[in-house]
Amino acid sequence: MRELSFTELDTERTELLPTRETLTFGNYNWANIVANNSSMALNAAALGSLAHSEAWQAITVTQG
Repeated sequence: MRELSFTELDTERTELLPTRETLTFGNYNWANIVANNSSMALNAAALGSLAHSEAWQAITVTQG
């Protein structure tokens, strides 16, 4: 990766983001995220036995 020259830096532009109050709706900005992963497998310690497992995943996002 090379360094930028002062001339290249002078050509760069920046843009200000809106204020935080503008980005919220009614001064409420929150997100509730719930994630759940579960899986279970059992190998009963017998020679040559196989264990099978399925995984379930649920993600819930509520934002207001």
